[in-house]
Amino acid sequence: MKIKSLAHISFDKLFDAFQKAFADYEVQFDQKEHWEMLKRRGFDPELSFAAFDGDDMVSFTCNGIGDFYGVPTAYDTGTGTLKDYRGKGLATQVFEYSIPYLKEAGIREYLLEVLQHNQGAVSVYTKIGFEVAGEFYYFRAKNDQVKNSLKKLDFPYVLKSINLNQHNELSTFWDFKPSWQNSFDSVNRSLANFKCTGIFTEDKLIGYTVFEPASGDITQMAVDRQFRRKGVGSLLFQEMIGANKHHSLKIINTDIQCDSVTAFLKSKNIEPTGRQFEMIKSLI
Repeated sequence: MKIKSLAHISFDKLFDAFQKAFADYEVQFDQKEHWEMLKRRGFDPELSFAAFDGDDMVSFTCNGIGDFYGVPTAYDTGTGTLKDYRGKGLATQVFEYSIPYLKEAGIREYLLEVLQHNQGAVSVYTKIGFEVAGEFYYFRAKNDQVKNSLKKLDFPYVLKSINLNQHNELSTFWDFKPSWQNSFDSVNRSLANFKCTGIFTEDKLIGYTVFEPASGDITQMAVDRQFRRKGVGSLLFQEMIGANKHHSLKIINTDIQCDSVTAFLKSKNIEPTGRQFEMIKSLI
C-alpha cells in the first residue's frame, strides 16, 4: 500500500475510484458532472492524495485549494474509500500524509462538511482535531413539488443579468456567509455555468440570484432587507424555476440559524432534506 499525490493520475482513474467508492450513495454523478464539481470547488491534483494497492486507487481525498474569507484553506471536495478497504483507517492515513504538503504550500486551515447523521465520520474528524464551525441545512425538491405564488410588485422594477464582480453591495444583502462551494471564488471558477440575475428599481440593485441551470443548484440568493416580504424573492425564484434544466432544485448549505431562508423555502413547499456540520482544523 502506497500513498501519493494525484498530480500524475488521470481523471479517468480518479472517476473510476469515485464511482466505486460512492456506488451506494443516494446522489450519483456522471463523469462530466464530477469534473465540473471538482473544478468549481478548486480541485488541485498536486495537493490531493490517494492510497494505492498496487495500481488500484482504493482511498482518496480530493482537495480544493483557495482563499476562504481571507485565510488560505484546503477544502475536502471528495473523500472516499472502496468498500473492501473500509475500516482500515486509510482515509485518516491519507489525510495525515497530506498535512506536511499542505503546510508547505502555505495552507493555514482545513475545511470540510459532513452529514450530521454520519456519526462515524463525525467521530473520526473530531478525533483528528476538527471542530464544528457551523451547521447547515440542505434542501432538494422535484420541480413538480415546488409551489411559488407571485404577487405584483407595487414599484417599478427591471430583471436583468448581472456581473457579480461589478456589484460590491451583494454581501450587504446576506444573512450569513456562503459556504466554500457557494462562495464567489467557487462561482468564478465555473462562471460560464451560472445564470446571475439581479432585480433593480430605479437603477438600484435590490436582490439577486446565482443559479446553475444544468444541476438545478441555487448557489446564492439574497434580497436587500428594505425590500423583503414584497414579492422580490418570489419573482427571482420564479426566474430560476423557468431557467432550470434539471429535474429538481437543490439548495446546499443554508445556515441552520437563518430562519428567514428556511421559512422562505418552506413557503415554496421545500423542506430540509438533512443537516451538515461545517468543520475546521487549524494547520498552524
